[in-house]
Amino acid sequence: MAVRRRTYAGQSAEARAQARRDRLIEAAVRVYGAQGYRNATVKAVCEAAGLTERYFYESFDNSEALLIAAFDHVAHVVLRGLDAIRAGHDSTPAEAARAVLRAYYRILKDDPDGARLFVVEIARVGPAVDAVLATWMEEFGELLARTLSPRRSSTARRDALLRAGAAGAVVQIARQWIRGGYEEGVFAVAEDALRLCKVLEDAGR
Repeated sequence: MAVRRRTYAGQSAEARAQARRDRLIEAAVRVYGAQGYRNATVKAVCEAAGLTERYFYESFDNSEALLIAAFDHVAHVVLRGLDAIRAGHDSTPAEAARAVLRAYYRILKDDPDGARLFVVEIARVGPAVDAVLATWMEEFGELLARTLSPRRSSTARRDALLRAGAAGAVVQIARQWIRGGYEEGVFAVAEDALRLCKVLEDAGR
């Protein structure tokens, strides 16, 4: 027998549950970024979202699952934005990469809470989180390679190692920059990162 689900204010139960999940993710970005993932509690996230803990466990098994969801949300927003910059740039590969890197570091500087979650808090939490981070780093490395070597289509192991190295260097620069209070300007940081990323340009020749 089919069960008719009730609606409130024009929203189904599924839509309301999704809305609560989205609120928890948004709150987690702020709370984990401001307090640190290891210092934050489920209660603190729920209070920031304006929800009770009952609704937290409706959407997530534990705080690590929420951390993964929050990181995944931020990561894909950033990646889509950077890829749009890459695709829309009609200058040289080096200039396109410069634009992508400047945008990346500008995003981090303009959103300190999101930056701390995205770069600092996500590191060394556990195997499940590490797997999500590894996927992001692979995708980021591929984006950098497409930017600096747009005609390169090789998936050789050597290229994969170079992509991993370039992406890791960009993120490590970001980590040190964030911990140092964003002392250097965005353009200067991007230039330092570009010098390292140019190994991908060489690989495409």
